[in-house]
Amino acid sequence: MKLSHAIPLAGLTALGATAAQAETLTVATVNNKDMVIMQSLTDVFEQAHPDIELDWVVLEENVLRQRLTTDIATGGGQFDVMTIGTYEVPIWAERNWLTPLENLPAEYRVDDLLQSVRNGLSHDGTLHALPFYGESSMMYYRTDLFEAAGIEMPEQPTWAQVRDWAEQLHAPDDETYGICLRGKPGWGENMAFVSTLVNTFGGRWFDMDWQPQIDSPAWQEAVSFYVDLLGNYGPPGASSNGFNENQALFSRGNCAMWVDATSAAGRIYDPSESQVADQLGFAPAPIAETPKGSHWLWSWALAIPESSDSKDAARKFITWATSPEYIELVGEREGWTSVPPGTRVSTYENANYQEAAPFADFALKAMKSADPTDSTLEPSPYIGVQFVGIPEFQSIGTQVGQMVASALTGETSVEQSLQAAQRATERTMKRAGYLD
Repeated sequence: MKLSHAIPLAGLTALGATAAQAETLTVATVNNKDMVIMQSLTDVFEQAHPDIELDWVVLEENVLRQRLTTDIATGGGQFDVMTIGTYEVPIWAERNWLTPLENLPAEYRVDDLLQSVRNGLSHDGTLHALPFYGESSMMYYRTDLFEAAGIEMPEQPTWAQVRDWAEQLHAPDDETYGICLRGKPGWGENMAFVSTLVNTFGGRWFDMDWQPQIDSPAWQEAVSFYVDLLGNYGPPGASSNGFNENQALFSRGNCAMWVDATSAAGRIYDPSESQVADQLGFAPAPIAETPKGSHWLWSWALAIPESSDSKDAARKFITWATSPEYIELVGEREGWTSVPPGTRVSTYENANYQEAAPFADFALKAMKSADPTDSTLEPSPYIGVQFVGIPEFQSIGTQVGQMVASALTGETSVEQSLQAAQRATERTMKRAGYLD
C-alpha cells in the first residue's frame, strides 16, 4: 500500500471547500465559429481562474436573441454573460439592464479598441459591453471561375454587374450556384443583408416623421432584384440559409459569389476549413444607386446583465475573452486567420495577422467606412446601417424578414409582401407612439 500519495482527511475537506467555492458563470453565446473557439478554450480560463467555472449555452442566432431578450426584459437572471450586439447594447443600457464597464484594468488597453466599435457599444460615453469580434460586409468570389469566364473584378462592383456574372457562372448541374445570399428570416439574418441592399438602391426604413417606407419604389426595386437574383441563380432552399449555412456552401465550392460578413474571411481563407482557400477573391459590397449604407457595421460583444449575481466573476471572464492576450492565444493555438477580427487596432498591426490574412486591411477599411449616422440616400431619423436603433425594430425586422422570405419562396408576390410589411409596421409604430 503506497501511503505516500494518500491525502489527509483535512486535505480532502480543504479540496472540497475549494470546489464548493467555485462560482459558476452561465455564458450565452451564438453558434458562430469564433464563439465555438472561445468555448473550446474554457480550460485555459478555468486554470487561470480556479474559483470560476463556465457553463455554456450555445444557440442559433435567432433563438439566442429571443432567449436573451425575454430573460433580460423580465429580469430572469438565467445568464451571467450575454452575447449581444451593436443593436441591443445602447437600448438595453438606457433601460439599466446592463452593468456599466467602467475602470477597466490598464492592461486591457481600452484605447486599443476600434473607435467605431467602442461608440456602438457605449451609452452616455460608457462601455456597456466589450467587443468579441467586429465586422462589416463585403463580397467573396471564386477567382478560378471568374478567370475561366474572362470576368475582371472592378474596384467597386455594382449589383447590375453581379447579376450578369451570376447568370454566366450559374452551373446547377455541377452544384455551383451563381450567388449565395442570406434568405433565412430574421432581423439579423436576411434583413441585415436586405437592409443594405435597400440602402444602396436609395431606400430607407422610415422617413423623418417615422412613417414606414417599406412600400416605396426603392424597396420594391431592391427586393424584386433580390428575389429574382437568388431565385434564378441561388442554391436550392435559399430561404433556409443564414450566415453559417452560406459560409459552409461557399467553403465547399458551391457558390461563385457570396456577399456577407467580413468576419467570414478567416474561415474561408483557411485551407483546413475551406476547399476554395486558394481561389478566393474579395471586393467591396456591391452598390446600386448610392454607396451609402451598402455595407453594414456590427459587433458581437459580451455584456453582463444587471440581473446576474456573479458580476465580478463575469467581468473577469469578459475582459479575458476580449483582451489582446486572448487574440494572441487564439492565433498561437488555432492559427492567425482564426483570431476574432474587427475589435483592436493592435490586431491589424500584428505582423503574424497581416501575413496570414491578406484581406485584413480590406476588412478594416470596410468597417471604418460604414457610417451608422448617415446610411441612407434620403435623410432618416435613426442610427444604424442594417438595423434601426429603436426597441421596436427587433419585432419589426423579424416580421418583415418573414414576409420577404415568403416572397423569396414564391408564396406571395414581392408587392403583396411589402404591402403587408408596410401595414404591419405602421400598426407597430402607431402602438408605440411614433405615429398618430
